[in-house]
Amino acid sequence: MTDAPAPVGTRSIPLFTALFRDEPWRRNVLLWLSAVVCLAGVVGWALSGQKDWAWALVVGLPVLALSLADLTQVDHALRRNYPAAARFRWLFESLRPFSRAYLVEGDLDGRPFSHEDRALVYARAHGTADAHPFGTQLDVYSDEYEWLAHSMAPNPDAPEDMRISVGSSQCAQPYSASRLNVSAMSFGALGAHAIEALNLGAKMAGCYHDTGEGSMSPYHLKHGGDICWQVASGYFGCRTRDGHFDPVMFADHAAHPSVKMIELKLSQGAKPGHGGVLPAAKVTPEIAETRGVPLGEDCVSPPRHSAFSTPREMVEFAAKLRELSGGKPVGLKLCIGLPHEMFAVAKAMLATGIRLDYIVIDGAEGGTGAAPQELSDRMGMPLREGLMIARNALVGAGLKTEVRLAASGKVTSGASIAINAALGADWCNAARAFMFSLGCIQSLKCHTGLCPTGIATQSAARQRGLVIPEKAERVARFHGATLKALHEIIVAAGLDSPSDLRPSHLRQRINVAEMRQLDEIYTFARPGELIAGSDDPQLRRWWEAADPDTFRRVDGDRLAPA
Repeated sequence: MTDAPAPVGTRSIPLFTALFRDEPWRRNVLLWLSAVVCLAGVVGWALSGQKDWAWALVVGLPVLALSLADLTQVDHALRRNYPAAARFRWLFESLRPFSRAYLVEGDLDGRPFSHEDRALVYARAHGTADAHPFGTQLDVYSDEYEWLAHSMAPNPDAPEDMRISVGSSQCAQPYSASRLNVSAMSFGALGAHAIEALNLGAKMAGCYHDTGEGSMSPYHLKHGGDICWQVASGYFGCRTRDGHFDPVMFADHAAHPSVKMIELKLSQGAKPGHGGVLPAAKVTPEIAETRGVPLGEDCVSPPRHSAFSTPREMVEFAAKLRELSGGKPVGLKLCIGLPHEMFAVAKAMLATGIRLDYIVIDGAEGGTGAAPQELSDRMGMPLREGLMIARNALVGAGLKTEVRLAASGKVTSGASIAINAALGADWCNAARAFMFSLGCIQSLKCHTGLCPTGIATQSAARQRGLVIPEKAERVARFHGATLKALHEIIVAAGLDSPSDLRPSHLRQRINVAEMRQLDEIYTFARPGELIAGSDDPQLRRWWEAADPDTFRRVDGDRLAPA
């Protein structure tokens, strides 16, 4: 029997071969150059006695040492075959986002936000001119183009105060909300300076500041801005030692005068249905105190809530939160996945008689500090479709008059707010736009702790770049200028309020030769239509598949369209 050949080890090929075979000068160019420089330095110093030759060693020795280290390491093939020189690949890879943003991309390019979107936020945050010269750069005949219809009779008398009251008939402390607010961003994902600047800016602007699921830190409360406290599956800030909901702790924190609303988070667009773990090493004493978790242990946010398991139990839990908070508005935040689940929530409100005060719909285009790429790219419903489904569930069940609807996902302008309003949103929340107003440059380093602007990091040295009073003024200026633009749209449309916008105000190009009103493309339920029995087969199918006592479908056909 022939013996099997011995496996080739990492050192079975002689180093001599690596140095002198198969394009040795091309592969090892930095190694040879550094060796020549070092040799020249030694010889020159020895022959001339001049210490100036030491500079050759200062330059050459580090490169030679790096080349030899790369040549002998076993982790990276490129570094073994191209010592030192291969490192330029990683250098250029790290610079790629910046070079594209500054040198390559056009005004309408860039992901997730184009240069034009960012420039608009920067201009408004700085208080500089945001006027646009020479007409639109958008292709108005592209099938992606959409626009808002204006009126032949504009309404210059439209009230500038466009606030919206949030709170059903069961709410003892309704809240008057701005049409644009700071969306959920947790302390931990953002640094203390960013949280402070956002909260002070929200106070100056007259909007609310959502805490994100990381609960209320001292930095959320320091400046007295209005707070929407988000309670997620980890129950941070109101949890027992084993991670369940603690009603006593919740009531204590919810009583704070800065807390104006409570948001029960089910999911978010960037990572729907996904919990998270903050490793013990990243749980600082401040984060541990804020979240109510032990120091030195992993901080776990599970994928689902332990306080309820059905739509009925969920609205009952929301009613409990409202009672414990002293009657403050309580709502949901979610990214829709299966449409029948939203209809089940509507059925649960009808069955129990309990009314949620509001629902925030997050779109799949929403952002986060970190998420699995598959969830960010391929899970979750985009905002437009999710907003229309939520609107149809509430309107069709006769609940929209009491339950407010909000939108969250790539809101950067007055036009964004108006478009969402036409689809049924009473107000909008923005996260990344307000980060831009703080100075975010979309470096896409949020998950690394190396944010160059000091926003999405806990590094004290990097946070030093954020001067809180100055950044707060930018937040307030962006908010004010954006609402001014929204008011101009309402005036041009001949309306009194963003609440008057309808799907018929929004036009979508189908192809180069055809455009339609949105209500000619999509179905929009009439008030009470679902209860009376909808003629629309899709709405009827979702309604019949919904049950207040389960999030699962009840039609018995797992293969049926969701």
